[in-house]
Amino acid sequence: MNSNFRRHLLSLSLLVGVAVPWAATAQAPISNVGSGSVEDRVTSLERISNAQSQLLNQLQQQLSDNQRDIDTLRGQIQESQYQLNQVVERQKQIYQQMDSLSQSGAQSSAGTAAGSVAAATDSNTAAPAASAAAPATTGDENSDYNAAVSLALEKKQYDQAISAFQAFIKQYPQSTYQPNANYWLGQLFYNKGKKEDAAYYYAVVVKNYPKSPKSPDAMFKVGVIMQEKGQVDKAKAVYQQVIKQYPTSDAAKQAKKREASL
Repeated sequence: MNSNFRRHLLSLSLLVGVAVPWAATAQAPISNVGSGSVEDRVTSLERISNAQSQLLNQLQQQLSDNQRDIDTLRGQIQESQYQLNQVVERQKQIYQQMDSLSQSGAQSSAGTAAGSVAAATDSNTAAPAASAAAPATTGDENSDYNAAVSLALEKKQYDQAISAFQAFIKQYPQSTYQPNANYWLGQLFYNKGKKEDAAYYYAVVVKNYPKSPKSPDAMFKVGVIMQEKGQVDKAKAVYQQVIKQYPTSDAAKQAKKREASL
């Protein structure tokens, strides 16, 4: 009987030794979640999970909205770049057409030095009078400038074009087209054989808009007019100024050729 009792006691001790550590291990994760019943803890975990899911959805929606805005801005930038390229191409065409007008009178390009330009226009300080009635203006500088260009290039109505450009210069003194309009007038008067009038407008471009792309050509053109009037020294001074002030321009190349021939 004592032997059976010892065996039962030993078995019970083994069961207790195994059961107690297992119970402690099973309860540990639940106790870490928080206080309260298991059901309360599960409810709390579900609430946290739902909040995180909502936050994640909001972030995803915000990313989607930002990407859509970026795509829209990218499209606007591309459209603006395209329009800018169109404007640049249009200006190139206008410059080429402007220069082609002078081919019937002399070599194309232009020139003038600050001092020599003043000397070239001493006897003609007032702007030349219009040779025809000025056309009605629209009040929009782009439209009026394009209309004047059309008169010169497309309709070949040179007197009307002169009047239109002169009216444009008076009506839009702050326009970015001022250098071009004055250069146009120089070209148109030169083609009509009115070289002093042409020199006046070329000089305006050089003196008032020295950074304009047309300034080197305008400066060279004054030199050409001086040379054609027999004022060789003044012409040479102008050519040298073109070379010095605008060394990489096409006008400088033409000025070197002209100076070498004097």
